[in-house]
Amino acid sequence: MKNNKQKEDLQNSRHSLAHLLAAAVLAIYPDTKRAIGPAIENGFYYDFEFKNPISDGDLSAIQKQMKKIYNSWKGFEKCDVSKSEALKEFKDNPYKEELIEEFSGEGKKLTVYQSGDFRDLCGGGHIKDIKDINLDAFKLTHLAGAYWRGDEKNQMLTRIYGVAFSTKEELSEYLTLLEEAKKRDHKKLGAQLDLFTFSPLVGPGLPLFTPRGTILRDLLDNFVWELRRDAGYERVDIPHITKKDLYEKSGHWDKFSDELFKMETREKHVFALKPMNCPHHTQIYARKQWSYRELPQRYASTTKVYRDEQTGELGGLTRVRSITQDDAHAFCRENQIEEEMGKIWDIIDTFYKTCGFPLEVHLSLHNPKEQKQYLGSQAVWEKAEARISKLAQERLGTNVITDIGEAAFYGPKIDFIAKDSLGRTSQVATIQLDMNMPERFNLTCVNKDGKPERIFMIHAAIMGSIERFLASFIEHTAGVFPLWLAPVQVRVLAVSDTFQAYAQNIQKILKDEGIRTHLTPADETLGKRIRESEMNKTLYTLVVGEREEKNKSVSIRHYAQGDLGELKIPKLVEKLKKEIEEKTI
Repeated sequence: MKNNKQKEDLQNSRHSLAHLLAAAVLAIYPDTKRAIGPAIENGFYYDFEFKNPISDGDLSAIQKQMKKIYNSWKGFEKCDVSKSEALKEFKDNPYKEELIEEFSGEGKKLTVYQSGDFRDLCGGGHIKDIKDINLDAFKLTHLAGAYWRGDEKNQMLTRIYGVAFSTKEELSEYLTLLEEAKKRDHKKLGAQLDLFTFSPLVGPGLPLFTPRGTILRDLLDNFVWELRRDAGYERVDIPHITKKDLYEKSGHWDKFSDELFKMETREKHVFALKPMNCPHHTQIYARKQWSYRELPQRYASTTKVYRDEQTGELGGLTRVRSITQDDAHAFCRENQIEEEMGKIWDIIDTFYKTCGFPLEVHLSLHNPKEQKQYLGSQAVWEKAEARISKLAQERLGTNVITDIGEAAFYGPKIDFIAKDSLGRTSQVATIQLDMNMPERFNLTCVNKDGKPERIFMIHAAIMGSIERFLASFIEHTAGVFPLWLAPVQVRVLAVSDTFQAYAQNIQKILKDEGIRTHLTPADETLGKRIRESEMNKTLYTLVVGEREEKNKSVSIRHYAQGDLGELKIPKLVEKLKKEIEEKTI
């Protein structure tokens, strides 16, 4: 485990390598225009506008040039420059010119860092001694297209990615991890397992789920609903559009206007496709006056929301424009907050344990120095954060990880971070305490004194985005889903056509027991059909021939465990149903 100083040195080393990359590119391709080159998690990148396209095959020459330039550099010399000096130095580079105008307009000091003959507009963050960079511990990995500043209306640039670590061993371990990650890429497996597709006619960021992919989605969503139902939630349903008035009142219109899909009716009313569900749910609560005895009210709805994400930022299922949220909201009194949030926490623990993800919990609070970025007053935030912090401490003791500035714009939250089988982390579930939406919509209950009492609203997403969760889950399992979730749970293979009728009988028995079974025609060799079953990552492949028909049995092959031997039909059904019922990982 690296300490903070080591982490800072590594990030500075990565940023220094980004400078080295830019210098090498300009040495080989002098007509290239530079954009930006930050350090990122595990490495760095730099964006360029090349006069002629380059390919991944050119990276080895660029890396070789980086090592050559490295020997002539001694360090990074900081130079303060005026706006006019900076514009003169970078006059032929529209990207640097835009940054100079922006930074100077914000009153920021302009600095240029020089190493050898290479100079770049930069705010700093470099290694002190250039010789501390371990040239055996970095590698240029790949190219990607990237719109300038992430806006598809801007120029498409070429982004060169690199990875960098402190030691050669760490680099080797990470490159091995990258190769495994490529095999598990959900976009590749999604096509291989026939789970989802994208259509250029439908549009980017709008995934279409096949019958198999829909089975997987529905099973996961049904599991979440079963857990919620047991906690007292009720299903509701809401439209996909709303008048702008709803989001103006909630505060979302001002905050997220650029991300909304908007439309105008024939009567000139402005509507929007909903980017979130919570304002709609407030209106279900607001349909009547509630007594304190009737609270909490708990509403759940799995539904799509829509956000106008920029094309350059879309990617597989991890960033889409149509987002399916397993969304729920509890409307409760102040003395019910901890109990209601605790119930949601229990659901999250059960769901992710069943799916095989270990969780890390973060307490996300607002930044009091940036109060204007949030809805509500400082006093309201302090009150909300005190309640949510109390729950976190009761559940975790002193092991509470606090992230300042990571709260939602309307309230503090508890974020759950999942770690997958490759050690990668991603935020999944969240519990959010909202004291602002009830205030904006004047949501109350009548207390025991007959007076209106302001209530609290708790936002609870378990998978959050089903699309993003599926991307993580596919890669976590490498597409080998546990039996209860597998779209095809069993494949039946007859040794030859002679035994196809017996195989059909096996299929019928299993289907009648509710087991999702596929019968493969005996039109290829048995070996080829077994390999096809393995390619489809089927957990159980049943082979039947003369012996099995005589014994009224099947021979079982397990995807991970290999041959499991012969089993009678009733025992097979018992085994499969038990594994499905117990949701074995």
